[in-house]
Amino acid sequence: MVDKYQRRINYLRISVTDKCNLRCRYCMPETGVEIKSHDGILRWEELLRMVQAFKDEGVDRVRITGGEPLVRKGLLSFIQDMNMLGFEEISLTTNGILLKKMAGELKESGISRINISLDSLDKEKYAWITRGGDIRKVFQGIDAAFQAGLEPVKLNVVVVKGFNDDEVMDLALLAKNQPLHVRFIELMPIGAGSIWGADSFVSTKETKKQIERLGSLVPAEIIGNGPAEKWRIDGFQGTVGFISAISQHICDRCNRVRLTADGRIYPCLHGTNYVSCFNALRNGDSQENIKRLIRQVMEIKPREHQLGSQGRMMNTIGG
Repeated sequence: MVDKYQRRINYLRISVTDKCNLRCRYCMPETGVEIKSHDGILRWEELLRMVQAFKDEGVDRVRITGGEPLVRKGLLSFIQDMNMLGFEEISLTTNGILLKKMAGELKESGISRINISLDSLDKEKYAWITRGGDIRKVFQGIDAAFQAGLEPVKLNVVVVKGFNDDEVMDLALLAKNQPLHVRFIELMPIGAGSIWGADSFVSTKETKKQIERLGSLVPAEIIGNGPAEKWRIDGFQGTVGFISAISQHICDRCNRVRLTADGRIYPCLHGTNYVSCFNALRNGDSQENIKRLIRQVMEIKPREHQLGSQGRMMNTIGG
């Protein structure tokens, strides 16, 4: 697919559920979250129809997100069915809490690599930012991912001033003795993240300056067309990366669309415009009509994001 700005759109992110077993403070509030009813989200067979339609339109890579995707029953069968469609890559983003017991099955089902959210190495700070998460389960999940061959294993770190900006170097050092890819992400003012304010923001420039104390950053090969910069440090098995959605203009290389669990196709993470496929799928519309809806999304994909869309929580769209 090509949008009206001649960007090739070949990457689909699917939020298979808005439910999560954590309540990360920059993602969703502790209470008052309206979780979609079972009938209000797409069934697995409807999601598979959408995935097939996106593939027919030119998507060759898919990432499964949530909420927390591992909490939805039937996920493994869905991945197996999707794997039969012949995508170049199917990956998954998780908080890692359930990964220890599922890593092997995920690999067997067709997941090729995995991203794990980890915002602190301190068990008390981790429990605070996630509202009760057990960091030990995350590290068990990381080990299980390596054992299952879900590589490269990427760690996503949202940098927040006054919370974990003093841990940046320690987090980067995780990539020294194992082939982890540690990615530092700027805090985005969307959903629950918008309540933190400008004082909590840490730019990539500031984060990079800290990490350079560990050694010179050498550009690493970037595969694909994603938003992350990737760097190597001499003596490190893994890499460090930076996603700078706020401080740098990265929209010109955007290659993705997002499908939510309730059937909304968003052309931009930060935008409010979307096209819904829910009724078309539930009513049994033709596959050609489904693909027509996808093409409509290409027409409304903006040149660049307009930050400040506070009406949606990150758990509903999958970041």
